[in-house]
Amino acid sequence: MYKIKKGDIVGRISYGKDILFTVKNIVKRKDGKKVAILKGLILRIEADADIEDLELIEKKQVRNHIRNLEDKCEDKVKRCSRRNINNNKIEDRIFLGRSEEKKNGKILHLDGDKRYTDKSIKYYRKLGLEAVVRNVPENRQEYVVMDLLNRYNPDILVITGHDGMIRNGTGYNDIYNYRNSKYFINTVKEAKKWVNKTGKDLVIFAGACQSYYEALVAAGANFASSPARVLIDFLDPLVVAEKVATTEEYKYITINDIADELRDGTKGINGIGARGKKKS
Repeated sequence: MYKIKKGDIVGRISYGKDILFTVKNIVKRKDGKKVAILKGLILRIEADADIEDLELIEKKQVRNHIRNLEDKCEDKVKRCSRRNINNNKIEDRIFLGRSEEKKNGKILHLDGDKRYTDKSIKYYRKLGLEAVVRNVPENRQEYVVMDLLNRYNPDILVITGHDGMIRNGTGYNDIYNYRNSKYFINTVKEAKKWVNKTGKDLVIFAGACQSYYEALVAAGANFASSPARVLIDFLDPLVVAEKVATTEEYKYITINDIADELRDGTKGINGIGARGKKKS
């Protein structure tokens, strides 16, 4: 019988293998049973499961999931590119034919997942956006964010990775019922200290699957996940960052301007909104 090991792609039998996970680590409980720490292959969720409840996913199915993600990325890039071209044409007409180049906002993106970090870099590059993406574990982000903000002086900060509720469907206001929300919250608070010190109008996105939305917004995030404690897509934080980066400074963005492009709309992401960061 095959033994599940770190790095395997698996599904949870008790959940009908509805989500594909990468095995992040395997630990032993006090009773001696082995438990796998899991992170979503294409969803920003973290979970755990008994080894006996896991089944290795066939390579063909894994390839299909990854191909679907790549196709989704390409589709998003094409739609965003078309939208930006159309917006630029409209702006040129508004400004009496002037075609001075406008500069998109600069993005600093902290991601707890190495695979997502690499994919995010490719996504931003294809869109021609200026973005610095760093793979930083969720529990380390609060300790490095100040230095990175000082170094790169971004207009937009993305704080993400994996998250999830330990007891799903209960304990919504219990910070200890979330796997990584406390780290995201602390990172937002550190970023707000930088804002207060520099006076920079920094737009912040924070969170992942099932994150403690209310606490993230209270800490200072402009956009956050997840109001309905649902799963969010790998691309959702990037879509928000792209929209803010490519929207003119005189326009105020609300979640209604973005919702249709997100996995679950306002159930997955919401917030107080922000001004665009595209400069003339």
